[in-house]
Amino acid sequence: MSQSLLKIGCINLTDWSSIKKEPMPSLREDRIMTTNTPAPMPVTIHDSGHYWHVTINNPPVNATSTAVRQGLADALTICVVDGKKKAVILTCAGRSFIAGGDITEFDAPPQEPHLPDVCNGIETSPLPWIAVMHGHVLGGGLEIAMAAAYRLADPKTRFGMTEVKVGLIPGAGGSQRLPRLIGLDAAIPILTAGTLITADAFMGLGGLDMVTEGGAMADDQGLRAAEDFLAALPPRPDPVSTRAIVIADPDIMRHTEAKLNAASKGGQAPLANLAALQLAIEYDFKDGQPEERKRHLAMRDSAESRALRHAFLAERQVSRPALIKDGRPKDIKTVAVVGGGLMGAGIAFSAMMAGYAVRLIERDNDAVNAARGRLSGMMDGAIKRGKVAAEQAEARMNAAIVKDDYAIAADADIAIEAVFEDLKVKQDVFQSLAAVMRDDALLATNTSYLDPHQIMDGVSHPERMLGLHFFSPANIMKLVEVITLNETSRDVLATGFAFAKSLGKTGVLSRVCDGFIGNRILAAYRREADYLLMDGATPTQIDRAMRGFGMTMGPYEMQDMAGLQIAWANRKRLAPTRPEAERYVPIGDELCAREWFGQRSGRGWYRYEEGDHTPHHNPEVDVLIETMAKDAGLKRENFDDDTIQLRLLAVMANEGALIVEDGIAERDMDVDMVKLLGYGFPRWRGGPMCFAQEIGWSRIAETMADVDRQSPDSWTLARRLTKPA
Repeated sequence: MSQSLLKIGCINLTDWSSIKKEPMPSLREDRIMTTNTPAPMPVTIHDSGHYWHVTINNPPVNATSTAVRQGLADALTICVVDGKKKAVILTCAGRSFIAGGDITEFDAPPQEPHLPDVCNGIETSPLPWIAVMHGHVLGGGLEIAMAAAYRLADPKTRFGMTEVKVGLIPGAGGSQRLPRLIGLDAAIPILTAGTLITADAFMGLGGLDMVTEGGAMADDQGLRAAEDFLAALPPRPDPVSTRAIVIADPDIMRHTEAKLNAASKGGQAPLANLAALQLAIEYDFKDGQPEERKRHLAMRDSAESRALRHAFLAERQVSRPALIKDGRPKDIKTVAVVGGGLMGAGIAFSAMMAGYAVRLIERDNDAVNAARGRLSGMMDGAIKRGKVAAEQAEARMNAAIVKDDYAIAADADIAIEAVFEDLKVKQDVFQSLAAVMRDDALLATNTSYLDPHQIMDGVSHPERMLGLHFFSPANIMKLVEVITLNETSRDVLATGFAFAKSLGKTGVLSRVCDGFIGNRILAAYRREADYLLMDGATPTQIDRAMRGFGMTMGPYEMQDMAGLQIAWANRKRLAPTRPEAERYVPIGDELCAREWFGQRSGRGWYRYEEGDHTPHHNPEVDVLIETMAKDAGLKRENFDDDTIQLRLLAVMANEGALIVEDGIAERDMDVDMVKLLGYGFPRWRGGPMCFAQEIGWSRIAETMADVDRQSPDSWTLARRLTKPA
C-alpha cells in the first residue's frame, strides 16, 4: 500500500507500516494521525500491519451522523482479511466514545447508510471488531459497541441507551441486543429510564471483555493493558444478536409496566421502550430488530419526541444568551449566603457540594444553629444517596462558616441574599454586605418578585449586581433565573451563568419585570384558574385536568404545598397598581383571612390530615366559591377538562409571548426551559411555547379570544396572536 493518503467516501486511509517504534495502532488521542486536509474527516483508517485501526473524529460527541455512518460503512468494505490482519480496532477521538445520534438530523428523512445496517455489518464482519471505549457510550454508540466482537473500556466510562429522554426507542438493535448481552432485568432501567451504568457494573453483567486497571485508555498503563488483550485475542464469541435472553425475575415486565403507568404522567416513551424489550423476548433478532426500527422511525414523527428533542437542545443553548457573548466570567472561590432558611441553606449546600468555601450569615445565634442543622440534614441525605463520602462531607461541614456576623463575608467573591420578600430587609442586607466586602465582589439577590434595582438602591458599583433566582428546594432544583440589571456588566452576568453551571444548574437569562419569567407566567396561570373557578369549575376539577395534561401538580395543590400566604402577600403588594377594570377573584384572600394557608395549617383549597400531605376535598371551599359567584351575579357553567387545559395553557403561552416581545426573555426556548425546570411543566410537552407551536398559534389565539370574552379588560394579547404564524 502506498504511504500517500487515500480517500474513500468519508475515510482517510494511511499506511502505518513505516512508522517506527509503533508496532500497535495508537489508542491515545495525542497519537491519532492527522492530515493536511482543511478539516478532519469524521472517520479515518490506519493500517498498522496486524490491525486495521478505525477512528471516529466527529466533535463534540462523535455522534452517528450520516457522514460517520458512511465512513463506517466504507470501513467495512476496506477492512478486509489480507492474511496479516487480526482485527479491526474502533476508537474515538476527543473526550468520549460515540455519545448518541445526531439529533439535528432527526427531523429529516433517514439517509443511507442506516445505522442498523452498519451495526449488522460490524457484527458479521469476517474480521472481528474491537470497540475500545472511554467517556460516554450512549445510544447509537452502545448499539455499535454491542455489534462488535469485543468491548474494552477505561474505568470511568459510562454506558446507556438514552433514546427515552428524547421520546424514542433505539433504532439500530439496541433494545434487541442489550437484553441478550446483559440480561433482561439489567436492561430494563437502561432502556426505560435512560439510566447510565458504570464500566465495572457493565463488566460484571457481561457487557465488557476488559476494564483497564489503573488508568484510562488514553494513558500508557491503559494502552499497555489494551495491547496485551489485542496481542492474544480470545476465541471470537457468539454474536450478541444470537444469544439467549436471561430473565432472573419472571414477573419483571408486568411489575415494570405497572410502575411506568403510574409514573408516566402521559409520556409514552418509557412504555414504548418496555414494549421494544418485549419484542426481544418474543422474536428472534432478525424479526425483532426490523420492528424496532419501524417503531423508532414512527416515534421520530411524534409530538412527544419533537418536544423532548426541543427540550434537549434548549437546555444546552439557554445558558449561552447573546448578552454574554463577549463576557468573561470572574474567578469565584468563596461564596457568602445571607439567610439560612430552606432557600438559603439549599444555596449554601449547593455551593459546598461544588467545592466552594462557604460563609452563611444569619440574624442571631438561634438562627445560626437552625441553619447549621439544615446543612447537616442535607449533607446526611447526600451521604445516603452516595453523592459524597462521609469523610468528605465532614470536611465540608467543618469548613463552612455559619455566624451572625457580616464580617465573615469580607473575603467572599460573591454574596447571595436569600432572606424573605421584604424590600426594607433586603436593602439592609446589601448595605451590610457592601460595608464589609470588596468593591469588585459580586452582589446577587434571590428575590422572586421585587425589583432588584430598588433592593440594591444606593449600593456602590452597580455593575457588579445581578439577580440569581433559585428555586426551592435550591439543593435539588436545577433552574436559576439569572437577572440582569440596567448596569450589570457582561463579565458579571457571564459569571452568574458560570456559577450556576458549576452548581450543576441551568441558568436562564431574564431582565427585570414583576415575577421575572417564571412567576410572571405563574401569576397569569393562577389568575385564569381563579376565573374558571368563579365561572363554574372546582379546584379538584382544575387540578385533575392539569395533572391529566402531565403537570406534576394542579395550581391549587401547588398553592397548598407552597403556602397560600405567599401569593396573598404578593397580591396585596400589587393591589395599588392593579388596573381598575381587571377582573379580580378574592376567594384566595378569604381562605387566607380564615388562616387556611394550605398543608402546614391543615386547610387550604383542600383539607389535610395531621402528618399527611394528601389533599382531601374541602366542601367549605365549594360553598365559598358558589356564594361568591352568586353575589357577583354570575351564572356558573360546566367546563370539560379539555377546555380547562387549553385555556390555562393559552394564557401561559400568551404571557410567554409577551415576555419575549417585552425583551424580558431573549427567545421562546428560554421561557420553555424556565417552566420545564422550575414549575413542573411536563418535559414531554416541551414547554408552553413549544406546545403552542405544536398545536398552532392560531388555536392559541382562538382560545385567548374566549378567555378575553370570559374576563373583559383583563388580558393583553401578544402580537403573534393577532397575526399568528
